[in-house]
Amino acid sequence: MKILSIIGSPHGERGNTGKLLGEVLKGAESEGAACETIVLRGDSVKPCLGCDQCHKKGRCPQKDEFESIKEKMIAAGGIILATPNYIFNVSGQLKVFIDRCSSLIHCMALDGKYGACVVTSGGGHEWPIVQYLNHFLMVSGAVPVDAVWAVMGPTGPDTQVPEKNREQAFSSGRTLVRAWEEKRRFAMVEKVQEEHRKRMQELINWCLSINREFRVSVATP
Repeated sequence: MKILSIIGSPHGERGNTGKLLGEVLKGAESEGAACETIVLRGDSVKPCLGCDQCHKKGRCPQKDEFESIKEKMIAAGGIILATPNYIFNVSGQLKVFIDRCSSLIHCMALDGKYGACVVTSGGGHEWPIVQYLNHFLMVSGAVPVDAVWAVMGPTGPDTQVPEKNREQAFSSGRTLVRAWEEKRRFAMVEKVQEEHRKRMQELINWCLSINREFRVSVATP
C-alpha cells in the first residue's frame, strides 16, 4: 500500500503535527506500507482563483505544485491529512490546498482510497477539525477509517508525543493499512457519499439545462 501524507504546518515534520503523524506512519510501515510525506509551507500551493478551469479543462492553470500533489493522491491507496489547530480550524496552508481540490470533490476522484487525519493543538478543540477533514475525504470519494489528535502545547525541539497518543497513533496507522487490505465498508460513509453523488448529478443537470437555454436564446432571432 502506498500512503501519501500531507502536512499543513510551517514546522513540517519537526513540529508537533509532524511528530504525531510520524507515529501513525510507523504503524502503517509495520504493516508493510510505503509512505511519502508532503509538507505545505505556504508557498508551494497558491490560493484558488475561482476561475472554474479545473471543472472545464480538468486541470488548474496555476503554475505551482498542486497538480503534481493531486496526481500523487490519485496514485496512492491511502491519504493522511495532518494539521495543527489554528483558531479552531485547519491551518491556512491546508485550507488553501483543500480549496484547490474542487475538481476532486465534484468527480469524487479518490474513490476506492482510504484515509485518516491527524490534528494537534495547544489547548484542545480538535474534534470539529477531525469532522471537517473526514467530511472532505468522504465527499472526495475516500473512506476515512481513523483519526488521532493530541494536545501537545507549544512546538519545540524537546516536545514529545504523549505516550497514550503515541500508542493511538501507531494503532491508527495499522488500522488504515488493514482497512485498505480488507476493503472495509462503513454504512455512514456510504450514506454521505451517496447523498453527495446525487447532489453532484443534480448540479450537472442544472448546468446542462442552463447551457441549453443559453444556446436556444442566442440562436433565436
